Amino acid sequence: PEVVNGRTHKATVVDLSPWVEYEFRVVASNSVGIGEPSRPSAILKTKAAVPVVTPTNVGGGGGTRSELVITWEPVPEELQNGEGFGYIIMFRPLGSTTWTKAVVASVEANKYVYRNESITPLSPFEVKVGVYNNEGEGTLSSISIVYSGEDEPQIAPAGASALSVSAAEVEVSWQPIAWNRHTGRVLGYEVRQL
Repeated sequence: PEVVNGRTHKATVVDLSPWVEYEFRVVASNSVGIGEPSRPSAILKTKAAVPVVTPTNVGGGGGTRSELVITWEPVPEELQNGEGFGYIIMFRPLGSTTWTKAVVASVEANKYVYRNESITPLSPFEVKVGVYNNEGEGTLSSISIVYSGEDEPQIAPAGASALSVSAAEVEVSWQPIAWNRHTGRVLGYEVRQL
């Protein structure tokens, strides 16, 4: 705070954070210098307020068929601004105008999983995550695109052929499965002998 006139015996401290404990000391000063500080005041907690921060690193993806997995970085306690803190999750299929809203009433939460049999594999969703506490709802994060879970590949690799290399080795080759919304990412192949 700015220096207070010597005839004044109280001051208002501004720009403090909501729902944070503070203690204060007072020092006297004159043209010679600054004296010893007073003993600390009693600890005082500022009043709660609506949260003003939004979760960071909103993303997600993965999961299993018919799932939409949404993730974020949890908000630290000193930025929660009050009791009853939790997260608001908003999502909709890309191109839709209707948002679905979910609430996660856990301060430590960093993930929400939406399950619905009507979700097709690797469908893009627009996702926003916000916060709330007993004082009200804060703002939502900017929109992130998150894809629903994949399904197992529905088609087999084509053009499988085998070439004898030695008495104990055979080289097997095939055409890879091209990526598309229905097959997803192929992470590997399994070669079986009959």
